[in-house]
Amino acid sequence: MVVTPADIQIKLERILPTVQKPGRYTGGELNQVIKPWDSVDVHIALVFPDIYDIGMSNLGLAILYELINQRSDALAERGYVPWIDMEAEMRRTGIPLFSLESKHPLNTFDILGFSLPYETLYTNVLNALDLAGIPMASKDRNETYPLIIAGGHATFNPEPMYKFVDVFVIGEGEQIIHEIIDTYQAWKSSISSRLELLVNLSSIPGLYVPSLYQVKYKSDQTIDRHEQLNEQANYPIIKRIVPHLPPPPTHFIVPNIETVHNRIPVEIMRGCTRGCRFCHAGMVSRPVRERSVNEIIQAIDESLKNTGFEEIGLLSLSSSDYTHITELVKTVTEKYCGKHLGISLPSLRIDSFSVDIMEFLKDSRYGGFTLAPEAATEHMRNIINKPVSTTQLLETAHQIYSRGWTTIKLYFMIGHPSETLQDVEAIADLCKAVLLQGHHAIGHRAKLNVGISTFIPKAHTPFQWVSCDTVDQILAKQDILKRELRHREIKLSWTDQKVTLLEAWLSRGDRRLADVVFRAWQNGAKFDAWQDQLKFDAWTNAFAFYQIEPSFYSHRERKSDEVFPWDHINTGVRKKYLLQDFQLSLEPQIRSDCRKQCYACGILPMYADLRRENPGDAWSCPEVKSPPKIAGRKTPV
Repeated sequence: MVVTPADIQIKLERILPTVQKPGRYTGGELNQVIKPWDSVDVHIALVFPDIYDIGMSNLGLAILYELINQRSDALAERGYVPWIDMEAEMRRTGIPLFSLESKHPLNTFDILGFSLPYETLYTNVLNALDLAGIPMASKDRNETYPLIIAGGHATFNPEPMYKFVDVFVIGEGEQIIHEIIDTYQAWKSSISSRLELLVNLSSIPGLYVPSLYQVKYKSDQTIDRHEQLNEQANYPIIKRIVPHLPPPPTHFIVPNIETVHNRIPVEIMRGCTRGCRFCHAGMVSRPVRERSVNEIIQAIDESLKNTGFEEIGLLSLSSSDYTHITELVKTVTEKYCGKHLGISLPSLRIDSFSVDIMEFLKDSRYGGFTLAPEAATEHMRNIINKPVSTTQLLETAHQIYSRGWTTIKLYFMIGHPSETLQDVEAIADLCKAVLLQGHHAIGHRAKLNVGISTFIPKAHTPFQWVSCDTVDQILAKQDILKRELRHREIKLSWTDQKVTLLEAWLSRGDRRLADVVFRAWQNGAKFDAWQDQLKFDAWTNAFAFYQIEPSFYSHRERKSDEVFPWDHINTGVRKKYLLQDFQLSLEPQIRSDCRKQCYACGILPMYADLRRENPGDAWSCPEVKSPPKIAGRKTPV
């Protein structure tokens, strides 16, 4: 039976009064874009596979929403996964998953674009497809179903989702989205087969069509090689970047309800040169590109006029490394002085320079000050390539407290390679020392929030060769911190070990995990990123059903020459460079900020043509003499 937008609207009016937060499902917000359905050739639904409250804050989808809707021949609408109560009502009353803008069922769109920033969203993607009435397996979808694409940081290892997604976008989407639309539009008018569409898309640099490749395994279940099944398909798949950051979005949709971030997000730069060995985002987002101060200020001005938000987020992976950070912060604070705006500047370095910058923001309703030493001893910080002295950290903490902030938040990570229980005890000692700095500065008004996550070896990082801590190791380390940091002025939070294990399995998984993901969903897994919703047994039973040992992915150290499930994905950073950096961590030896010295990671020669074509852009890598390789050409992984 065909379900129309009118049918959905009528049913919604009956059930919305019975569910939590009906504003998640109504649409109609300020700045949403509604185009006449028949006025465009290509209809795209941008889907964040979690609830509205979280997905509305996703900057990547906000960028694509504005870019697509600027075209006269395409439209973009939004979709989110309903919360449990709403899903039950939708299934009971026969409401398929729909877009917020026009209430069209998602299965009537031409393209569904999923954002996958983290792996624990995988089962939600399957649940969304099921709610939309779309076959989950790519092989079961014919020309009448939407093209399913996915992008985001989790897709740099796309293999655990290879059965369900038609096309993965590897890298940045601002340019490639237009190539996808143009290719789809040409295919739609040609009345060709779905296979022909996939083949045409597979030749676009940065697009990975998994059905056009196969994987060969060795007897020990590791990868032997990846093979193309069609000569038009790119191999390897080279990450797409935009050489110059396009103008940021300024017409943000103002949500109906409170969301994770009700603010204007402005990306001041993209990429990072710090080289933390555990950091996936820092490796895959290279090279660094910056926006000018004028462009940032103009974007803030326009966004404030268009939205009425009362907070501005100046976003990047390492804000203190933005070349003109002092000028930017000074300009922002002077321009918006007295306007009661909250201004946040995350990802600051642990040094007095960061405190000096935050001094400008004291009157902006900025709530706290966050530092991320990640490890408590200088030895451990050298292993992870985050060289900050304990003396420097304590001095920075003293300056923060003495300048009026009452709360500092510290982020640490347990489970780093070579970590001992003494290193974990050092975390507690360092937290107490930081709080003592607060007592010296402002007495017992000083507070300390401590966040403890657990290290997960990620693809495309120097630590992709190491193993993850076992459950017993994780619990022993958490118990030390719970015991030692029981203090009325310290608030401690930590990550559940089951969430850590699930992410460890999925982040380094191969194609065999696609069946596990599907079975886990059949067993009831969804909202795996929510600790109170995680059905861990659904996952362990799924592994057992297929007789796959999950520790193969989480607790096994890799040989230096092992072929990884993601080796056909080229981020521009050479695998040889990552291995060298891992070997340096064993000494341990640091590599300083690569703005100061080039270590030939591979990113510059890979995109040398883009740099030559865009000489005025703020590429932050120093020049290095290497044979140029041009993006899009076939290059060894």
